[in-house]
Amino acid sequence: MLCDVLLPVQTARIVDGPVAAHRFDALWWPLIVVAALSFGNTVCAWARRWIISRPSAELEIRLRGKLFRQLQTLSVGVHDGMESGQLTSRAITDMSTLRRFFSFVAPSLVALMATIATGIVILFAFSWQIGVVELLIAVPLVLLARWFEQAYSRASRAAQDQAGDLATTVEESAQGIRVLKAFGRGPWFARRFREQAEELRDLEMVKVRLDARLWTALNTLSELGIGAALAVGGYLLVQGEMTLGTLVAGITLATYLQWPIVGLGFLLAELNHARTAADRYWEIIDTPVEITDPDRPVPPPSPLRGELRFEDVCFRFPDAEHDLLRHISLRIRPGEVVALVGATGSGKSAVLGLVPRLFDVSAGAVTVDGVDIRSLRLTELRSMVSVAFEDPVLFSASVRENITLGYPNATLEQVRAALEVAHAADFVDDLPWGIRTRIGEQGLSLSGGQRQRLALARAVLDRQKRPGGHIVVLDDPLSALDVSTEEQVQARLRTALAGATVLLVAHRPSTAAWADRVAVLDGGRIIADGPHERLLETCPRYRELMGGVDDGIDSARTAEVGARHG
Repeated sequence: MLCDVLLPVQTARIVDGPVAAHRFDALWWPLIVVAALSFGNTVCAWARRWIISRPSAELEIRLRGKLFRQLQTLSVGVHDGMESGQLTSRAITDMSTLRRFFSFVAPSLVALMATIATGIVILFAFSWQIGVVELLIAVPLVLLARWFEQAYSRASRAAQDQAGDLATTVEESAQGIRVLKAFGRGPWFARRFREQAEELRDLEMVKVRLDARLWTALNTLSELGIGAALAVGGYLLVQGEMTLGTLVAGITLATYLQWPIVGLGFLLAELNHARTAADRYWEIIDTPVEITDPDRPVPPPSPLRGELRFEDVCFRFPDAEHDLLRHISLRIRPGEVVALVGATGSGKSAVLGLVPRLFDVSAGAVTVDGVDIRSLRLTELRSMVSVAFEDPVLFSASVRENITLGYPNATLEQVRAALEVAHAADFVDDLPWGIRTRIGEQGLSLSGGQRQRLALARAVLDRQKRPGGHIVVLDDPLSALDVSTEEQVQARLRTALAGATVLLVAHRPSTAAWADRVAVLDGGRIIADGPHERLLETCPRYRELMGGVDDGIDSARTAEVGARHG
């Protein structure tokens, strides 16, 4: 662009020189200079794109990587308060917006500003009167740009947030398609999507109207500048104070500056897009990481025995007013199996989440072999703990990749053994490519029981990576299994987890009977602790939670499991 600004200088020389003197043989050198300037402008434009594109792409990768790493370090509570669509929008759309800013918008903005500044300087060199006219045009330009920046920033933020909400709706509809179809709510969800899409359209139209006003104002100011420059230059020409070449060059330069001035509208809009994207990016990066490694970590217990203690533990969620857990004290000896039983919302899953530090205690301490888990590095603590959640999470990867998530170096024989323990080997073998079969997102191509068994196999396999003591946390891992399958899985688990310290949530009497001890949670406190059979006799609340255990298949199985266990 700067080369283009110099072209009017050559124009003035040509008009006042060879053209005025009618010496067309003298045009060759000025024309060669004009061609050289045009070629130089083309080369500079190509070089700018080539030099900047790759660093911008690398910056996008680094920013996106830093954002993803930050998301991995944020606590579960923070993630629970974020919509997945918003995170997707920030990680993909916003990062692409920032890359476009650094690769195109920022260089173009610098080039345009330099071009306008250089053009005005050259105009002053031609004629200070025309230079003053163009400079006066710049004053309303600055005021206009400031107004546009404030108004467009608000509109841009609202539109980008709404785009994230729309992405959340699409994601929820894909994950919940079975529920929507089963309840016949597809049309309702489609209307909801349309309403959100229309809201996004309305917000985008606000941006379009602001952009249109800016472009109109910039174009009007530019045209007024050209008209004023022509009037002033014409008057000076008539008065003999300006040559024809200078007038032609001045008007040519003023006309050329029209496009950089109007182009500012587009670049200012893109600048505000990028600013909004950067704000949304830094909101994630600046979110405090609540669960971190200690400043001075202590070595993990070696050898690990697996004694787990909850010492006067209290816990509340960040936005809660009252403690969910109140002064929990519980000792689980190495190799012991302890079940947690309680009503829905009593805090059983919260107790389990404290062990791998998915949450941190509000008061008290959780210790492993006498060491406060907050004094251990997170990687070392979590290498001691294997988990299987009630809601099994599977990824869009092969069966083997899902099972070896915590133990990537496991052999095929170890994987097969874990599948056998979870009673999952048969159905995995029936899949099209067996253990190499890629299962869909969230494992929705599998039944609930199959997903739960794969998650259980993952925990069983993870336990094998550390010989000796280990801690296994199971959040009602057999809830989706039928009675017959549950019995077979329990029998195999007793062997596979022998020697491991197991803390599990139980809702069925048969699962509770498998444990050495049962701790009963009620009102955020442990109100009873002891073997299953004794609690049935001595704890009315436990008997109520177990449904009385007076009849049905679970009653018979409880007696059978209790007899074999005791």
